[in-house]
Amino acid sequence: MNRAEKQAFVQSLATVLDGTEIIVVSRNRGLTVAEASDLRRRMRSAGATYRVAKNRLAARALAGTRFTGLSPLLKGPTALAWSADPVGVAKVAVGFAKTNDRFVVVGAALGEKALDAKAVEALAELPSLEVLRAKLAGLLRTPAQRLAAILAEPAGGLARVLGAYGQS
Repeated sequence: MNRAEKQAFVQSLATVLDGTEIIVVSRNRGLTVAEASDLRRRMRSAGATYRVAKNRLAARALAGTRFTGLSPLLKGPTALAWSADPVGVAKVAVGFAKTNDRFVVVGAALGEKALDAKAVEALAELPSLEVLRAKLAGLLRTPAQRLAAILAEPAGGLARVLGAYGQS
């Protein structure tokens, strides 16, 4: 990689990371091509991007962004995964780390807050964004259903009384 390519890489990575919510840093010592492809496929399906980057270039891209706190984690063979959905990328990374000994989640940054590996595991156990949205929609719909039932009940009671009076 020549100097112009390195500068273009740093610039493009900084631009991409500016619009993301979370960056997960991982170490991948000895992943096979098949395992790395499987991990990339899982990340893509979760709406995340996974990229192995040179530490020096990644540190330059992170400098000046809200993810500057990740620079100390960039040692050894590291990779970055980022997404707009914090829970999805954490679930994929932690799930893959549980099934593969050569992949280790080191930490993450959620906005300006740095997270250690335990915090990333805790984040992975949260429900996904779609599940939270579905629960919220259910909570919002329930009062409307109850209100409709309460409003319909007096009319139903009156109809039953009139029906009983008509039968007698």
